[in-house]
Amino acid sequence: MLPPIPRLHELITANLAAFAVRRAPDGDGLRRAAVTVCVLEDPDGLPYTILIKRAPRGRNAGQWALPGGRLDDGEEPVQAALRELAEETAVRGVRVAGLLDDFVTDSGFVITPVVAFGGTQQPVADPREVASVHAVALDSFLAPGVPRWRGGLLQMPLGPGIVVHAPTGAILWQFAEVALRGRDLRVFDVAQPRWTRT
Repeated sequence: MLPPIPRLHELITANLAAFAVRRAPDGDGLRRAAVTVCVLEDPDGLPYTILIKRAPRGRNAGQWALPGGRLDDGEEPVQAALRELAEETAVRGVRVAGLLDDFVTDSGFVITPVVAFGGTQQPVADPREVASVHAVALDSFLAPGVPRWRGGLLQMPLGPGIVVHAPTGAILWQFAEVALRGRDLRVFDVAQPRWTRT
């Protein structure tokens, strides 16, 4: 059971501050990207985060993802994560709580996950990049059977029709364990399904 919003913000911030984040070094051919795990509050005061379903064209077409994308030239990961969050979901003016570990994907991206608080804003999908935006109650991350493993692959079943795989699933698993539970979990070795390697 998660605490009320003000206490939850304190808990997440404290847990992330106590976590020794691991940054991936620059390497040949690696490209930098950033995503946001944005904690919002619904009209009843319940905390949730947002997942997007990528548009049916372009990179990672139709996949579940966190709002995010590539860093622009000279851009830092936090800047990029918040810019992409605003562009893809219209959520702006958030407060950064902390970071999770970089995740190096099989397709050569280094993803930096940023955790932020966005208050009571209502996300709106940018149809150029996002097919739909979905609210996922934070309680879903603490439910029995989350995560689960199928054929040696991580799955995060987070609601009806929402099953998230690595890399996004690995980032969300680390968010649940580190930010919500205060545990020390690394996910750099979580395998990706072949169909996510685009």
